[in-house]
Amino acid sequence: QVQVVESGGGLVRTGGSLTLSCTLSGLTVDTYAMGWFRQTPGKEREGVSCISTRSSNTDYAGSVKGRFTTSRVNAKNTLYLNMNTLKPEDTAMYYCAGCNSGPDEPIRVQTTWKDWGQGTQVTVSS
Repeated sequence: QVQVVESGGGLVRTGGSLTLSCTLSGLTVDTYAMGWFRQTPGKEREGVSCISTRSSNTDYAGSVKGRFTTSRVNAKNTLYLNMNTLKPEDTAMYYCAGCNSGPDEPIRVQTTWKDWGQGTQVTVSS
């Protein structure tokens, strides 16, 4: 059984930082490009970042480029998202999932990905 557990969210002020973690079990993580996605009520899910299986390539949404950094430790089945210079518009529930990305394309959930965690809430106050 696959388990996905996101953690590290919280309440921070504008300009603050947070590091999110996503730990997976029940699957071989190093066979998937892994991404972070976020969603707020009433809005579509947005792909935030995507990192290739061996960390050789990373993609970011334009809204977070230069502020967020994703990384992974396959031996620990864990994905990270280091978020700096946070803005109120970064407020959302954050999830991790397998991802697809390409040049000038939005980051998307990998088409066969079906395992979702509870997410971790990030709230940035102004």
